Amino acid sequence: MVQYIGTGRRKTSVARVFLTAGSGKFIINKQDIEEYFDYDTLKVTAKSPLEVTESLGKFDVYVNVKGGGFTGQAGAIRHGVARALLQVSEQLRPVLKRAGFLTRDPRKKERKKYGLKKARKSPQFSKR
Repeated sequence: MVQYIGTGRRKTSVARVFLTAGSGKFIINKQDIEEYFDYDTLKVTAKSPLEVTESLGKFDVYVNVKGGGFTGQAGAIRHGVARALLQVSEQLRPVLKRAGFLTRDPRKKERKKYGLKKARKSPQFSKR
């Protein structure tokens, strides 16, 4: 049995994705995708690389994901699935690249600075 592995990251989430030839199961942390994600938008986000490459029913997807929130995890899964699909066939690269699934989203939470309430929010100003 051939297994393709891809690692995806977004914000503080890390997803290890394992693709095997199969019927289209999508398992995240030993739960079905329908149980794991509450929102349909997150399910669509995670499955989007398979839809773009027209390989939705061809692979079983097993994912171990940790860190971050649901949105970051969905983005990490998308990135990992896209990277795993590249190992399946290098001809999928232009399609995935055009959709923007191979680029790691560099945006992270900015650190809090001293003298401020948050990263950029300053304390209320009072003249007197």
